[in-house]
Amino acid sequence: QVRLVESGGGLVQPGGSLRLSCAASGTFRAIYTMGWHRQAPGKQRELVATISSGGNTNYADSVKGRFTISRDNAKNTVILQMNSLKPEDTAVYYCNADIRHFGARRDDYWGQGTQVTVSS
Repeated sequence: QVRLVESGGGLVQPGGSLRLSCAASGTFRAIYTMGWHRQAPGKQRELVATISSGGNTNYADSVKGRFTISRDNAKNTVILQMNSLKPEDTAVYYCNADIRHFGARRDDYWGQGTQVTVSS
């Protein structure tokens, strides 16, 4: 059974920083793209950033220059470093991973979400 477990959310003042972490556990052959999405109240879930197994990154325009995504393949972990946070970054942040099982099957997994609140 594959699980994604997030940590690191919380309350921060505008201009502050937070670091989100997501670790994949279970039995699988490989993890391909990992990423972070977020969903604010009353809005659709949106992509924040992704990172391929080779380290290629992609960011939403709204977070470019402020957020950095990275991964540790040995630890099956993806990190989102968020700097210069704004109130509009307030949302539940979800980790996801494209995982290859033993055999040909691939599945997309999601974490349970972690709340990030940016407020003074």
